[in-house]
Amino acid sequence: MIFKISRAFCVVVACAIGTISVAQESSNRVAANTDWSVFTEDSPKECWAVSAPKETVNTKDGQTVAVRRSEVLLMVFFRPGASAQGQVTFTGGYPFASGSTVDMDIAGTTFTLFTEGEWAWPATPEDDAKIVAAMKRGADTTLTARSGRGTQTADKFSLLGFTAAEEDASKRCAG
Repeated sequence: MIFKISRAFCVVVACAIGTISVAQESSNRVAANTDWSVFTEDSPKECWAVSAPKETVNTKDGQTVAVRRSEVLLMVFFRPGASAQGQVTFTGGYPFASGSTVDMDIAGTTFTLFTEGEWAWPATPEDDAKIVAAMKRGADTTLTARSGRGTQTADKFSLLGFTAAEEDASKRCAG
C-alpha cells in the first residue's frame, strides 16, 4: 500500500520529532495521573501526556533476549503553533527496521504506526483521533515493533490515568 504524504503532514512530523526530543529532556512535569504524566514547555508552547511501559518483552528467533534500549515512551502531544493537536507518538528506544511499522493493539483493535528512525506515529490526524478515543476506552495497549537488528519488541502500557492526562495536556495548550 502506498501512502501519499502531504507537505503539511511532513511539517507536522518534523515538529513532532523536535517536540519528542524536548519530551525526553523536559523537567517541567506539571501533573501525574496514575500511570501517565503531563509536561509543558513555553517556547514554543508544547504540552504532552506521556507514559513508560509496564512490561517489555524482547525476542529474536523466537527466544527471549536481553537488549539495551534507550527510553521507551508513548506520548500524545499538543503544539498549537504547529497545529499538532493530540498527536500519538511512540519511541521504541532503538532504530526501527527500515520500512517497518509498529502495531498498536488496544482491546483487540490494531492500529498501524509508521516509523522513521526511533520514532513512530499514525499516518493522519484522523488516525490520531481514533487511537486517542480507543486509548480513553481501553485498560492497556501493546505496541509491537521490529528493530533494525531484527529484535521483535512488545511494550505494554497501562492506560490508567490516560484520559485525565490527555485532557489536562490539551487544556494547557488550548488557544
